[in-house]
Amino acid sequence: MFTRRQFVAGSLATVMTPLLKGCSQPQSEPPRWEQGAYRKSEQSKVAILKATSYDNSLKDIILRAINLFPLDIKGKTIILKPNLVEYDPAGVINTHPAVIAATIDALRSLDAREVIVAEGPGHRRDNEYLLTASGLHAVLQEYRAQYVDLDNDDAQAIPVNSYFTGFPRFYFPETVLKADLLVSLPKLKTHHWAGVTLSMKNLFGLIPSAIYGWPKNILHWAGIPNSIVDINSALSIPRFAIIDGIVGMEGNGPIQGQAKHCGVLIFGDDFAAVDATATRIMTLDPRKVDYLVFADRFFGNILEENVLQLGERIETVRQDFTVIPSFRHLKSIVS
Repeated sequence: MFTRRQFVAGSLATVMTPLLKGCSQPQSEPPRWEQGAYRKSEQSKVAILKATSYDNSLKDIILRAINLFPLDIKGKTIILKPNLVEYDPAGVINTHPAVIAATIDALRSLDAREVIVAEGPGHRRDNEYLLTASGLHAVLQEYRAQYVDLDNDDAQAIPVNSYFTGFPRFYFPETVLKADLLVSLPKLKTHHWAGVTLSMKNLFGLIPSAIYGWPKNILHWAGIPNSIVDINSALSIPRFAIIDGIVGMEGNGPIQGQAKHCGVLIFGDDFAAVDATATRIMTLDPRKVDYLVFADRFFGNILEENVLQLGERIETVRQDFTVIPSFRHLKSIVS
């Protein structure tokens, strides 16, 4: 384990070493998924539920979705990981505070022992500013919920189960590793480097910027799709995704895009399947999103025939999200 005072010299050198050896290329060692470390299920479930606005009905919608999955909530410590990046007066960059509030309320009503909101913003170092400006601080006060700054939390090295970055391990915050369940609460957005940013990309915020740099520089140098997959393969605690697609972002996301009303929340415990479904809702082809193609090889399902769709049908909620020119090839989906 590294404490905040101990990691600066030692862990940075450890993290940088693979980069100096060309970490963007996968290592020659056989991937652990071929050794049985990861065996994906034959079928995954994803639920799409309509949520037309950020009103008081969100708690009931979230409870209805949770009942569709075998989630063990009672007596558990649960981490909520929202997407908190920058302050945006229009409210389309970050996970809406109402979704976070409704999730806290829903999980407590199911007798969760503790619900902790945690984030490691990659752009802003001033958490207090982001919390206040985004409206999340008011939610934390109202629900008396604990918030943890993951960028500066004590960290522990966890082995990676895939080799897309070349990193043998990632440092994860101890607050996350001690939890019984991790809930990823991303915003439904396009991304100017990854194509889309959803539940899997949202886990970038678990990686401490105090070790990996702002804005997670080392992960960017190693390649964003590579880093997304390796981070997700390393983390073994149970997880669940709730994507805020009530109002998403299209165009030059994840910060400079335009608001896109979609009117849905998307749920599931297979992050690859959830992200693939969300991508189809955006009228984009998940089979052409690099990190989803990688994930489908060993720990998630992205093909429609391997996903049991619950709730709304994709075609009834689909919205035509625009993308920047370099990702126009994602728009080729027909069905």
